[in-house]
Amino acid sequence: MKIQNWRPVKILLSRHCSTHSVPKLNLDSHQVRVRFAPSPTGHLHLGGFRTAIYNYLFAKTHKGRFILRIEDTDQSRLVPGSSEKLENILNWSGIFPDESPLVGGDSGPYYQSHRLGIYSKYASDLLSTGHAYRCFCTEKRLELMKREATRTRQPNKYDRKCLHLSPGEIEEKLSQKTPHTVRFLLTPEPQPFDDLIYGNFTHDVFEAEGDPIIVKSDQYPTYHFANVVDDHLMAITHVLRGVEWQVSTPKHLLLYKAFGWDPPVFGHLPLIMNKDGTKLSKRQGDLHLETLKKGGFYPDAVMNFVTSVGGGFEERDYNLDQVYKVAELVEKFSISKVHTASCRLEMDRLDIINRHVIKEKLKIEETKAEIIQLCREVITEKVGCLGFQIDDVDDKTIEKYLVWGQDRIHKLEDIVGEDLIFLWIMPSKVELNISLQDSTIEEVVQIINESEEKHLMKALKTLSKELDTKFPIMMKDLRVVITGRSEGPPITELINILGSEAVVKRLRNYLL
Repeated sequence: MKIQNWRPVKILLSRHCSTHSVPKLNLDSHQVRVRFAPSPTGHLHLGGFRTAIYNYLFAKTHKGRFILRIEDTDQSRLVPGSSEKLENILNWSGIFPDESPLVGGDSGPYYQSHRLGIYSKYASDLLSTGHAYRCFCTEKRLELMKREATRTRQPNKYDRKCLHLSPGEIEEKLSQKTPHTVRFLLTPEPQPFDDLIYGNFTHDVFEAEGDPIIVKSDQYPTYHFANVVDDHLMAITHVLRGVEWQVSTPKHLLLYKAFGWDPPVFGHLPLIMNKDGTKLSKRQGDLHLETLKKGGFYPDAVMNFVTSVGGGFEERDYNLDQVYKVAELVEKFSISKVHTASCRLEMDRLDIINRHVIKEKLKIEETKAEIIQLCREVITEKVGCLGFQIDDVDDKTIEKYLVWGQDRIHKLEDIVGEDLIFLWIMPSKVELNISLQDSTIEEVVQIINESEEKHLMKALKTLSKELDTKFPIMMKDLRVVITGRSEGPPITELINILGSEAVVKRLRNYLL
């Protein structure tokens, strides 16, 4: 497979919109190929995961291939081992690359740091054709230019001082091993393009930025250069990435033009923000997939949560109580339905979706057994951390509590949360503060032992009248003795779920 000579045909999707026109889909014999190209600088967060999902869904919708490429040319930000973790967490989520560092493939290497010879060759090609030039300007000079641009409120554009160096001057500096970069020579012409999502877009990169660096002084390529070379050699037909890269696309198109290559189709995904409208940050640990996995969220829940933000599906498909498998999402996905407006992450929606996943798993024998086993591990660990011991709890009891509390449980760890820990641990008398007399509790024990369930509440109300005690206060105090909390289920429900024997045991334990 001679990828170097493969020129992807533009494959575009149609979209009906009154505000802008979007190119039409023209599928032919060429296979759709997309890529997700993160930097291995830490954990994968929900913003990056959204990009991966939409690339994967788009590829699989058109029977194409999804490539994972690691853009690790910025060695200063590299976190050892993060690329392997990144691919593993994608697999956990249900996204399996067709080509990647771990899977392999005909288009490798899939680490950019392993492709330096390739970038050097293509940088030399641009130098030899006059589309690029060496820049020997020091960081100090560039910083002074930046300050002056800020002072005069002008774009921070390189002044092309090194473009005018003679061949002799260049050779002399090279012989002296003077540090230098390679800059791409921009042409003063706008590069409008049809964005697969936003429609026609124009940005004059020549006026706004000036000649960009494509090879740094450490001989590593910049993102802008490496991604163009790699996308061409890997036969990428569509580039789907965040909207923050939209203004860089004209720069990339000029690089394609300089090489004489046909560019892929570009589509930019809307910005994802926090609920309060602030920008997502990789430092937000609660948004990392690893954190969500460890926190008890299921991959189906995370996948459905992210795909519910930003469009790509019919509006009627947005139902937090309906969880789709990856194959179903592939079937339903349409790039023409992706939103152009920024969208916000409401994390409480993830709780709701995850709760539904747990409820569905409890309905299936195989997954129910898995849930029960995981619950046992969570319970044992939590109770142990609190300094208590718990008898071996049988599967039926765990299942009973799970089914009873399924509308209160968003993650499995909630089964031992503050409001449900009473299921497993008897409250300590020392920590309880109630107004009921011991004699009243003794009478309640007698009522529970002697009354049928349907007559229980009537008997307790009669007792409160005889003692001239307000019934709600009596119920609250009994709940405190049974569960350790003043708020929670009614007494009759507690008796039903814990069993009258366990409730009586807890009441008598208070009297000791």
